[in-house]
Amino acid sequence: MENPSASAVLARLAGLLPASRFMKGPAQLAAYESDGLTAFHVRPIAVVVPETQEEVIKLVRFCHAEKLPFVARGSGTSLSGGSLPVHGGIVITLNRLNRITKLDPKQRIAVVEPGVINTHVTNAAAPYGLLYAPDPSSQTICTIGGNVAFNSGGAHCLKYGMTSNHVLGLKAVLATGEVVEFGGLSREQIGPDWTGLFVGNEGLFGIALEITVQLLPKPEKFHTVLAGYRTQEQAGDAVSAIVASGLLPGAIEIMDALALEAATAAVHADYPPGCEAVLIVELEGPREVVEADRIRLDAILAASNPVETRPAKDANERLLIWKGRKSAFSAVGRLSPDFIVQDGVVPRARLGEALRKIGEWSREMGLRCANVFHAGDGNLHPLILYNGTQPGQLELAEKLAGRILRMCIEMGGSITGEHGVGVEKRDYMPDMFTADELDCMKRLRAAFDPLEIANPGKMFPQAGAPALTQHGLHPLEKAGVISRE
Repeated sequence: MENPSASAVLARLAGLLPASRFMKGPAQLAAYESDGLTAFHVRPIAVVVPETQEEVIKLVRFCHAEKLPFVARGSGTSLSGGSLPVHGGIVITLNRLNRITKLDPKQRIAVVEPGVINTHVTNAAAPYGLLYAPDPSSQTICTIGGNVAFNSGGAHCLKYGMTSNHVLGLKAVLATGEVVEFGGLSREQIGPDWTGLFVGNEGLFGIALEITVQLLPKPEKFHTVLAGYRTQEQAGDAVSAIVASGLLPGAIEIMDALALEAATAAVHADYPPGCEAVLIVELEGPREVVEADRIRLDAILAASNPVETRPAKDANERLLIWKGRKSAFSAVGRLSPDFIVQDGVVPRARLGEALRKIGEWSREMGLRCANVFHAGDGNLHPLILYNGTQPGQLELAEKLAGRILRMCIEMGGSITGEHGVGVEKRDYMPDMFTADELDCMKRLRAAFDPLEIANPGKMFPQAGAPALTQHGLHPLEKAGVISRE
């Protein structure tokens, strides 16, 4: 039987949802052709907007039957091209699945749909003295579904861990159309940790429909201090001293001079003058514990020879410190028309060395590089500034990014701490993993998505869209809509 025409496929797809929630006009599609990594863009053939879990399931089953590639998308804040559309595929946008279906303060859990904004979970839990701990810099806009896909972290991941440490269970539709439920309402589970396996899959297994997250008591007291240093290495050494002391702050962050300049311009943040870097350390927990730890922290910081230390005097000053840090990524846009950000990881003991090398390489290549990162777990966030209108600038920026990633691997770290591999880092996977390890990952992915239609082209080098080559020509390819270039 001959494959149906491309127009027939799109017509049947359009029939699954009301016309207002099926988009294929150029102006409509333009908003979805890129995510936070704007250096890459692909225009999908259509964008569909489901409002219920049942509609998502129906759409995925349609894609499986038609061998039609799809990419699930939340707010599009991915910085690795993780929600970049695929040629000839569609985007399933999940923002309207934004309901918190259950919040149980006694069990300290919340059950949420994938389109729920990260901070909305904490806002809903706040009246009960609870919060949702993972706090990416984009937490006021990023969605829980995206956090699950990329195992997002945040400033407080040093103490509280990543998204995977806070997801107890989930309901998902796999790329085959099968609906599964992993985990439950408690950490006490028997058998394989399917929930842990699903978190961080980068959309290669399917789509999370409902996520059960744990809530934590809001800390009784905070102590937030900002310390300025003459060099980045001094700031890095201070981090090593804090961790070596046995203290476990809620967060340890570093911003360099260029990032400080951007934050000052964007949100009028105030930092000690003459500093090449500032360190933000936040203690939190029971009042008595924080008071005792504060004495130890003050002594460590005093011994690290800072230019100045500024403890937050009240909640407003604490929020101002964090406002400057959380705005750093977007604020860099004031200094450069384009930038790319990496999130490689190095051992904490080698932070100073890593920062020195990044500085040397950026000067050697004539590129400015702002550093803003989670120092407590060695998760670097170099923001490489370039001008995309100048020929060769993007390629030069990517070359510097590659040197940084390979440095992370050589130091015994990782190419990604929380942003994921996406399309940006997939060619570095063989530098970090053996051929056998990559083959194991691919076979695992194939168990969930044998046609490889869920977010194809991500994570694995030269992944392309195997479904199109292994299962005959797709009708849209016949019509010239799909490009394999």
